[in-house]
Amino acid sequence: MTDAAAVPAEDWRRTSPLSFVVTAVMSLRQAGLGVLAGIFGTGLWQEGWRYVVPPLLIMLGLSAFFSWLAWRHFRYRLSDSDIRVERGLLSRTARSVPYERIQDVALEQSLIPRLFGMTEVKFETGAGGKDEVRIRYVTPAEAEALRETVRARKSGVALPSGETAPAEESAHSLFAMNLRRLATFGLFEFSLVVFAVLGGAAQQFDFLLPFDLWNYRAWVDLIAGPGHRLQELGMMAQAIGAAFALLVLGLLGLLTGLGRTVLRDYGFRLEDTAKGLRRRRGLLNRSDTVMPVHRVQALKLTTGVFRRLWGWHGLSVVSLATDAKSGNHTIVPFAQMDEIGPVVDATGFALPGTHEAWQRSSAKHRVDQALLSAIPLGLAAAFVAFTGPRLGVPPATLALGIAGMAAAALLVLLRENFRWKHDRHALDARHLFSRHGWLAPRLDIASRVKLQSVEITQGPLARRRGYATLHLGVAGGSLAMAGVPLAEARAIRAAVLDSISGVDFSRLNAA
Repeated sequence: MTDAAAVPAEDWRRTSPLSFVVTAVMSLRQAGLGVLAGIFGTGLWQEGWRYVVPPLLIMLGLSAFFSWLAWRHFRYRLSDSDIRVERGLLSRTARSVPYERIQDVALEQSLIPRLFGMTEVKFETGAGGKDEVRIRYVTPAEAEALRETVRARKSGVALPSGETAPAEESAHSLFAMNLRRLATFGLFEFSLVVFAVLGGAAQQFDFLLPFDLWNYRAWVDLIAGPGHRLQELGMMAQAIGAAFALLVLGLLGLLTGLGRTVLRDYGFRLEDTAKGLRRRRGLLNRSDTVMPVHRVQALKLTTGVFRRLWGWHGLSVVSLATDAKSGNHTIVPFAQMDEIGPVVDATGFALPGTHEAWQRSSAKHRVDQALLSAIPLGLAAAFVAFTGPRLGVPPATLALGIAGMAAAALLVLLRENFRWKHDRHALDARHLFSRHGWLAPRLDIASRVKLQSVEITQGPLARRRGYATLHLGVAGGSLAMAGVPLAEARAIRAAVLDSISGVDFSRLNAA
């Protein structure tokens, strides 16, 4: 990296002056709960506001001061070959990332920066979990100009010093969700996470409650009164009460799922641009991500246990860049297949046709998996049958336990049979398809020329029985097909390696 002293000072840039205000507010939000907990926990609030206001003002001043220091000693520079970021006062950090290493440039707006009209620019490098380069915070216009400038220089387009590339104008809409679609999607996203949040909050702030939340005896005494009254009303009233409780629980789960869906996918829009697929979504936290098509390594078509009955599916891409610490970018969250088809075409992939020669995994593999899963249950049943009478277990209880284990073993056998009937794979001239599952099936679509490696693995049992697991290396993810007959696995490996060796990847990425 070039020494900072050798770089002209006018080439360095700072973020918006408002950025330190945004950072101060966000750090205040994070530290505020701890300070308030300390104030209420020590009982200072009972002494009057003169004991509460000064600590809050001191915390606010320190937060603003340290945020200003961080902003004052942060700067970035776009050179002809890389982007350079320097930060820190006592411990100075300088980082340089070449443009060709940048996989994606994402624009994100969480709630507080959005209120101040600020945007965070994130340069994703795919550096194996390492923190990405971030510029916090700039105006939306400057963030868009930064993204276009980095992309232009990454593509080798020369720009005059001090100038940025114009914002992208042409875009073709591929998919969007209106409020009705969003509400329908939310109904299928049933979640009880609200109870986990309330439980965590109660554990952290139980000192603020007027009673001991974790006193088991107090809860028993509290429920005893209503419980006796319910018993007096008879079995029908108790059943109605239980049904009402389940109804309330279900409504809370639906509302929680709907709320999470609206917050995450409000205003969802996917566009096909000259730079790639542009996805914008979010109500409070707004994100704007562009995924270059040539960096899409594979597709995943998913559905759910219930949503599949109405034909609803979701589509995500396995990309070199990351999305919330995952290599999968959701590009169509909730749609019918006739809406997903054009998006798949825009990625350069194709859905399987009616002519595909689908193959099942080895029947020996499924038999082995079923037996390996059922044998422990059988051994447990035999152990219970042998030791139960010696321990004085009543015959009825013993029979019920053995019957339960036998039923579990039968369910395991049926599950493996269903999996064998529904798990399939196919290979055509351009793609490799793999279907998994029967209640919530998933279809993986991989490009033969974009696969990084093909590995065949066999355990002791698989070697004796003549099948193998095929591992397909995909940049940003992985694909695997278990129980493939050995001869077929070798044929697939040879076909994929022929496709890989016949492609110049430098030309492919340039395209």
